[in-house]
Amino acid sequence: MDPVLIAVFAGVVGLALGVVGMLAFGASERSRRRAFVVREPALPDGSAEVLSVVGRAFIVIDAVDGVVRASPGAYSFGLVRGHTVMHRELLDLAGRVRRDGVIEERMLNLPRGAISGQGVLVVQVRVAPLGEEYILILADDRTELARTEAVRNDFVANVSHELKTPVGAISLLAEALESSPDDEAAVRRFAKRMNTESARLAALVQDIIELSRLQGKDVQLDAAAVEIDDVIAEAVDRTRMPAQDKNITLAVGQLVPAWVHGDRQQLVTALRNLIDNAVRYSPANTQVGIGLQVGDGVVSVSVSDHGDGLSTEDQNRVFERFYRVDTARSRHTGGTGLGLSIVKHIVSNHGGEVTLWSTPGMGSTFTLRLPQLAEPAAQGRRAPAGQKHS
Repeated sequence: MDPVLIAVFAGVVGLALGVVGMLAFGASERSRRRAFVVREPALPDGSAEVLSVVGRAFIVIDAVDGVVRASPGAYSFGLVRGHTVMHRELLDLAGRVRRDGVIEERMLNLPRGAISGQGVLVVQVRVAPLGEEYILILADDRTELARTEAVRNDFVANVSHELKTPVGAISLLAEALESSPDDEAAVRRFAKRMNTESARLAALVQDIIELSRLQGKDVQLDAAAVEIDDVIAEAVDRTRMPAQDKNITLAVGQLVPAWVHGDRQQLVTALRNLIDNAVRYSPANTQVGIGLQVGDGVVSVSVSDHGDGLSTEDQNRVFERFYRVDTARSRHTGGTGLGLSIVKHIVSNHGGEVTLWSTPGMGSTFTLRLPQLAEPAAQGRRAPAGQKHS
């Protein structure tokens, strides 16, 4: 055979083998790459779009309870960490839905974190199948609603309990009066007790009405510039008579021009409650001090007494509704247990805070701290300095 033809033939065969080898290598590489690509979990059509606008925290888990997708809310609530659902209660619900195909809905109390004492998260949970492969968990935070409901129930229970005492006492006293109409001394004694109990009942009802009114009112709607020395003067004037009955001096310190933004009558009520509280629990022939300080954009009004003071436990609870440090003494002095709750609510509505310093045997000092308002242009009057009331 011609050597040239042999060479050409060998070249063609070699070229063909090279092309085939290249094609085989390319196919092998493509196959190898496909073998190592992790398929992104695909949700049923349209579900991703719906979940993005559902307005609840959501978790999508697969057949082995791995998290396929979760909202930021699910992570912030502590329901999910990484690709793991953190609460067995949720996985148990998902297991039942996977087994039965029936939507489950529960109200769950879940710990907020792994550390004890971080609080409880109250969530309304709805668990449903999502396609053939996934389970969807929807969680709606109801913690604040549950807390509000608990506070409301406690308030109603406390009010019912507090009203029973004076109403029952008046009923018994009325029966005693009816049974001894000819005993002039007994009639006078029972009538005096009835007058005391009715006054206590009236004060309790008034405080309940006041607290309910405060909870339903937006201070900012009727807010105006309020001169704080006027608030102090009116609050002192309203508490002068009970102070005189115990020969207690109401000593007002140096006053300076200062304004706050808020409701004048509410602020008077808050300060009057503090002064009245100080008078009630101070020994006779002592002094209650009312001081004013202005600085760093804060107006501080303090009320100091020379009473028995409060323990640490009492200081932590004294602003609770109907909480009384000494129940027997509170009933004797006519306290309703709502005065400091009203103070705290008013100050909170005005963007401020009420603080307490107290030491057993050395008295207490309550301080109202409110944001200072720049002096209104229309205000030109300066408060008198160093007033004394008794």
